[in-house]
Amino acid sequence: MAESQAQDRPKLMRRVFPHPLLTVLLIVVWCVITNSVAPGTIVLGVILGILIPFFTYPYWPHVPRGFRPFKMVSYLFLVIWDILVANVSVAWIVLTKRNSDMRSTWVVIPLDLRTPEAITLLAGTITLTPGTVSADLSDEGHCLLVHALDADDPNAVRDEIKTRYEARLKEIFEYES
Repeated sequence: MAESQAQDRPKLMRRVFPHPLLTVLLIVVWCVITNSVAPGTIVLGVILGILIPFFTYPYWPHVPRGFRPFKMVSYLFLVIWDILVANVSVAWIVLTKRNSDMRSTWVVIPLDLRTPEAITLLAGTITLTPGTVSADLSDEGHCLLVHALDADDPNAVRDEIKTRYEARLKEIFEYES
């Protein structure tokens, strides 16, 4: 009997907390939005952090299996750094180049990523970085169309996105546990 209860406990926890990281994220976001860490704010954040994932769980196609939060932190620092550097680069391009000197181009990025979360994060990262924007995802989710503001070599843009962002996201989301 005790063995049966021990086996049912993880199932119950998964049912109550279908996305534990989302629960924690919602609590933190609630405290940031309300600009308070008062006990009442935290309690309401916990309630929202439990109820929102619980009621939206049936609409999620699948629960992400693999996720490495510590690698995600290093990825976020990389993206923030790239955004800062790209802001300076784009400002320099805008201030010093004429429109006829810019080499804007469309780049097709073949994707090795397969999880929707990783693909979404890659597209968002590309769009957040000034000078590039994700424009379209193929129907099968195997290619991403990206517009680059100024690029000498479209293949270099593709290779940089694949090595700098996609490879890291593959480590974060799609590793074999």
